[in-house]
Amino acid sequence: MKFQRVAALTNKEVKKTVREPAVLFMIFLFPVVFVLAFGASFGGLGATQPVYTIGVVNMDQANIANYTQAFIGALSDTKILSVQVYGDNQTAQNDLSQGKIQAVMVIPSGFSQSLASYCAAPEDPSKWVNATVSLYLDKGSVVATQAMPPIIQRVITAFTGQNQQPASPISLQIASLIETRQVSAFEFMAPGMFTFASIFLIMMVAQSFTQDRENGMMKRIRITPTTSTEFMISQVLSYMLIALIQAIIVFAAVYLVGFKPNVEFSSYALAFILVLIFSLSNVGFGLITATVAKTSGAATGIAFLFVLPQLFLGTFVGASLSSSAQIVSKFVPSYYVTDALTSLLLRKAAATSPTILFDLTIVSASCIAILALGIILYAKYYKI
Repeated sequence: MKFQRVAALTNKEVKKTVREPAVLFMIFLFPVVFVLAFGASFGGLGATQPVYTIGVVNMDQANIANYTQAFIGALSDTKILSVQVYGDNQTAQNDLSQGKIQAVMVIPSGFSQSLASYCAAPEDPSKWVNATVSLYLDKGSVVATQAMPPIIQRVITAFTGQNQQPASPISLQIASLIETRQVSAFEFMAPGMFTFASIFLIMMVAQSFTQDRENGMMKRIRITPTTSTEFMISQVLSYMLIALIQAIIVFAAVYLVGFKPNVEFSSYALAFILVLIFSLSNVGFGLITATVAKTSGAATGIAFLFVLPQLFLGTFVGASLSSSAQIVSKFVPSYYVTDALTSLLLRKAAATSPTILFDLTIVSASCIAILALGIILYAKYYKI
């Protein structure tokens, strides 16, 4: 064995690895991106205690002995609830329907009177004035529907001293779940499934464009009168059609499984428009990937650089996001698509509500920027 040959072969392999971005990605970047995205999504990175925003509508103007203000203070003291006081129930319900808050609590007019009667005769229920606190929950959040009722109930129990007494004049009524049916865990995830399916267009586009270069298709197209603009437009239109068919298939599947939102046609139409716009941004990511990748196999690996962050930070996995990840998720387009679909199909927010319009604006702007960048970068292969 000659050391020179071993050294030469080693040197060759090192140079080959350094010169191939896809190999570098698969060896170094892919594990890092996967671990960070997965860990951040499930609370492994910067995990902190979750904070839920609850809107409080105070209908008790009497506020005997400051009972009402003391109760609102007890909610804030939990450090888990962030209290936002509203002047009227309608405004609070509008914010709830748009996902701005996770719950609305309506304090009844006789709340302080009920507590005063309880304090006057804690052991004589016949002298109590009963009151019911209504709680409306975010139908688009499985975390809110499962976590918040027991938190609120514990606050009421501690505030009224029910730990020492077998009964209390204050009761909690989960109004949103009494008025409508319970929503399954699958239905919470359904809006994110549309986003999830569309994300994988990135790999499809990257592989397709890379294979066209490998098999000489691009060279044959270049010798025809077809312009680069015509070529790119035809590609974008074809993938929009694929995205539309994909969205229809996904909706049919989730509908058969049990996701049947009772919303107006305009909500359905806007949902499909959002998915199509988002699909265009994924076409742009695919073009960027195809520009970097030299082979179709490499394109698959590099595509995960765009797939994973959007997959873990912006789809149905979002219910498990830590506080840090929730901040990071706002930098990926898929987050705004899922947020808008959740508001439209689960919370039944109006198509013209500020949150929906904001999400639509962000998705559209990011789509234009990403698709334009992808076309500009890949267009060089049409000119060579």
